[in-house]
Amino acid sequence: MRTDMSCFKVSTAGLLICLVFLVALATASGQAPTWNPHTNKPLEKYDNPPAYIYRLESSPRKISPYGVFISYQVNVDANGMNIVGDAANECTISVDPTNTTKMAIGWRQFNSVTSNFRQGGWGYTTDGGVHWTFPGVLEPGVFRSDPVTGSDETGTFFYLSLLQTFCENMYRSTNGGQSWTELQADGLAGGGDKQWFTIDKTGGPGHGFQYQSWDTTTCSGSGQFSRSTDGGVTWQATIAVPNSADLGTLDVATNGNLFLGGEGDFNNVFYCIRSSNAQIGNQTPVFDQVTPVNMGGVLGGGGINPAGLDGQLFLAIDRSGGPTNNNIYMLASVVPPGRSTTDVMFVRSTDGGLTFSAPLRVNDDPVNPSKWHWFGTFSVAPNGRLDAVWYDTRNAANNTDSQLFYSFSADAGVTWSPNVAVSQPFNPFEGYPNQNKTRRRRLLRSGVPRRTKSHTHANSDGESYGHTYLDAYAYAL
Repeated sequence: MRTDMSCFKVSTAGLLICLVFLVALATASGQAPTWNPHTNKPLEKYDNPPAYIYRLESSPRKISPYGVFISYQVNVDANGMNIVGDAANECTISVDPTNTTKMAIGWRQFNSVTSNFRQGGWGYTTDGGVHWTFPGVLEPGVFRSDPVTGSDETGTFFYLSLLQTFCENMYRSTNGGQSWTELQADGLAGGGDKQWFTIDKTGGPGHGFQYQSWDTTTCSGSGQFSRSTDGGVTWQATIAVPNSADLGTLDVATNGNLFLGGEGDFNNVFYCIRSSNAQIGNQTPVFDQVTPVNMGGVLGGGGINPAGLDGQLFLAIDRSGGPTNNNIYMLASVVPPGRSTTDVMFVRSTDGGLTFSAPLRVNDDPVNPSKWHWFGTFSVAPNGRLDAVWYDTRNAANNTDSQLFYSFSADAGVTWSPNVAVSQPFNPFEGYPNQNKTRRRRLLRSGVPRRTKSHTHANSDGESYGHTYLDAYAYAL
C-alpha cells in the first residue's frame, strides 16, 4: 500500500482533469447503496490534531503514461520531488483564460496519511501543467475542506474553502495562484457542506457577481444559496432553494439568468431551477422557474464509494454564441431503476430550462449490473462542444478497479464519441479506513487548444467535484 498522495497533467493537451484517487471500502462489486446521499452527516469534523511532519524523505515525482496520455504529479516539494508520507485529495483546478499555460489547483492537504487533519493546500503552474509549485497551505493549522476554485475572464482565480463550522472563506489570487488573499477574516456568514460557486462572466448587469449553493448541512442554520455583488468580498443573506435541491452545480446563461441544478433533498427528484433577477443587484434573488428533470435514475451513495457519493449532478450552459447558445445541459452518474450500480446519464434543454430531452446513456459499454460508471462530470467548450469524464470499472475483473474514461459530443449531446480510457487503472479502496470520508472532487476543463479527429477547442468553464483520498492527478487530452 502506498503511503503518499500525489497530484498530476497529460499531453496532447486540451482537456484538463484534476483527479484524486480514492480511499474507500467496499464489500462486493455491484453492492447496493447503503445510505441516502442527502442524509446529513457531520463528516467534516476535527478528529485528529495537526499532524507533525516527522519524515522529510522525497522520491521522484510520479509521471504516469497511458497510451497517448501522460500524467504529471502536482503536489511536489521545492525540488519537484514527491513528498513521501503526505497526502492530497479533493483537488480542483482553474485555468487562466488569458493564458492557458497558467493554472492553479486547490486541494485538501494532509501532512501525514496517518492523520485526518486537513488544510487548504494549493499549487500552480506556468507551463501548462508539466511542472508545478506547491507553496503550502492557505492558513497553517486551520482545518479546511471542500475546496472549489474558479476563474473570471481576466484570469483572477478564486478559492472557496469550507471550515469545520460549515462556514466558508473565499480567497482571491491575481497572480495565477502563486499567492492568495483572504476576503473574509472571520469567514462567510453562511455556507454549508458540498458547496459550489460560479461567476457571471456575461456583459450584463450581473457581470462579476458570484453565486453559490450548498446542501442542507449549513453554517447559518437556514438557506442554501447566497450571492456576492462585489467579487466575493461580501455575501448577502442566505435564501432557500426550492425543494431543498442540492448535490449540484450552478451556471449563468448569456442573458445573465442563473441556473441551479440539484436533486431534491427529500424527494430524489432532479430539478433545473432558474433565477432571472439574481443579476439585479438591488433585488433579492427569486427562483422563478422550477423544472423537474428525468435523469434516468437517482443519485446513490455507499456503493463503490461506501462513505460518500457515487456521483452528483452537474449543470453547464453553452455560451458559444452559435446555434446551440444557451442550451442547458445536465449530467450525472445515477442508479437506474432496478440497478445498484451507476451509469452516466445526460439531458439537455433548448428552451431555457422549460423542458428537457429524454435521458441518454453516455457510457457505451454493454449494460452490466456489476459495472460502475461513477463520478461523471462534463464541461462545455467555447465552440459548444461537450466533454465528459467519469470513473469506469468495465475493464476490471473484480468490478472495482477503476479507470478514467472520456467522451465528447459535437452535436449538443445528441451523439457521443466512442468512450476511451485515459488513465491507468487504480484501486479505489487503497488506504482505507483512515480518513474514511471518501467523497471525491474533480474538475474538468477544456483547456489548451488541441487537434483530435479534426476537432479543436479552447478553454471553458465546466467544473465538477466529488471527494476522495489518495493520489491526485491532472490530465490534459
